[in-house]
Amino acid sequence: MKVFIGGAWPYANGALHLGHIAALLPGDVLARYHRLKGDDVLYVSGSDCHGSPIALRGKKEKKSPKEIAEKYHREFEKTFHELDFSYDFYGATYYKEHYEEVKRLLVTIKKNGYIYEKESEQFYCKSCDEFLADRFIEGECPFCGLTARGDQCDYCSKLLSPTELINPVCKNCGESPELRKTKHLYFKLSAFQNDIEKLVKENKNLWRENAVNQTLSYLKEGLHDRAVTRDLSWGIDVPFEGYEKKKIYVWIEAVCGYLTSSVKVREDWRDFWEGSEVKKYFVHGKDNIPFHTIIFPSILKGISQEFKLPDSIISSEYLTIEGKKLSTSRNWAIWTKDFLSRYNSDSLRYYLLANGPERRDSDFSWKDFVNRHNGELLGAFGNLVNRTLSYIEKSFDNIIPSGKVNKEIQELTKNVFKSVGEKIENGEYKKSIEEIFSYVRYGNKYFDKETPWITFKEDREKCNNTIHNIVYIIANLSILLEPFLPKSASEIRRELGINNIKWSEVNIEGLSDLKGVKKLFERIDKKAIEEELRRLNGQN
Repeated sequence: MKVFIGGAWPYANGALHLGHIAALLPGDVLARYHRLKGDDVLYVSGSDCHGSPIALRGKKEKKSPKEIAEKYHREFEKTFHELDFSYDFYGATYYKEHYEEVKRLLVTIKKNGYIYEKESEQFYCKSCDEFLADRFIEGECPFCGLTARGDQCDYCSKLLSPTELINPVCKNCGESPELRKTKHLYFKLSAFQNDIEKLVKENKNLWRENAVNQTLSYLKEGLHDRAVTRDLSWGIDVPFEGYEKKKIYVWIEAVCGYLTSSVKVREDWRDFWEGSEVKKYFVHGKDNIPFHTIIFPSILKGISQEFKLPDSIISSEYLTIEGKKLSTSRNWAIWTKDFLSRYNSDSLRYYLLANGPERRDSDFSWKDFVNRHNGELLGAFGNLVNRTLSYIEKSFDNIIPSGKVNKEIQELTKNVFKSVGEKIENGEYKKSIEEIFSYVRYGNKYFDKETPWITFKEDREKCNNTIHNIVYIIANLSILLEPFLPKSASEIRRELGINNIKWSEVNIEGLSDLKGVKKLFERIDKKAIEEELRRLNGQN
């Protein structure tokens, strides 16, 4: 089976924080799992590099927008690499291939009758002497009353038009802009109301509840046409006469990155977009829901009726920090690159999957993180692996003892593979982790109950059999945890000499000697909790 996984494109306007990672991690779990199943996976993402916020930051830092975008794109690449994300391609929207493909796609959409010209009123700032892009306008959201941009409210997730804002001001200078007439190209989003209604109806069991509810809310209001062009200096040129001074609006070109990346990476890219057998996942945060459930499916329909629309929408809720809403402007955030400079990447992956904002908002607490690392990763999982392999190293001269796998353990193992696989495909990562760690605890209890340190002297055959069964459990954990904790899983396979892996029970009969034993995790001193809280509060 072919599987397409699209991870949301983080905006290259600032460093990645843990909220970004919590929303994107499920994509890597899916990709690693489906590869283990033997599926043909195409997993893509990239940095969203255009739009007014990057231009605005460039003005403040006296750099070009491309310099800002390139800086953060490189940083994102490094961070995802350190977190062991297994993208088949991680690009950037300033790549030449993306530019050219987006322009071709826009020509196709216009040719198919879904782009038209319309005169409209747009905010113009006399002080700055320019028409303002939507993100250069701020005001009160007409729905929730909180501060919102001219294209979307981050608080209630409503898509907005700048003219809907109450008391709008220019973000450049703080002056009140005025409305002036101008011409732009518009995308007939309203033409796809029935298509999106059908999409939700057919796939709502594969979408998270927040995606279903948000999409139905937009559909109830009725879909509205959206401007495709904007008066910007930074972005992709509009490929139509009379629009040479305008750019393609970022909302339509960025989501097309899923398609442009596929074209770049695979000659058989159409099989991932048009094939009826392909499974398609889109993984992102709550604020990106309408772009993946309404806008992008409509764009695909506007390009070709043959394109298959998303099956599964894996849309996370929000991650809070120490009980408070994450805020980059107030620096109330934990920056991923800083986190990884001090802690194990698998520790972060584990915590954000076991305690992530899967179905509701979740909170990152330094105390909880340290306790769960020490208690679950080190105390349960790490302890099972380390004490077993260290015992083999000392008592069996690094030779894995032969024995017979217990039928109860074998049946349990097969059931765990089946159950966890189903949960991963259903987007249930917390339950997956819980089930795998129940299996870990089973292994620890089995070790304690069988007392190999006693039977080694009194009943060597029983001792051999006990250790053989525990090695069997550990070997299977190296597969079960591969989608979640790839660094630790890979280390176990190195130690045991396991080379060929797939999503099924591991036969350990061919294993003989250990390849060297290392501790998977180190204990985190509890003093780190107070140190990190001081750092978070700007006191370090």
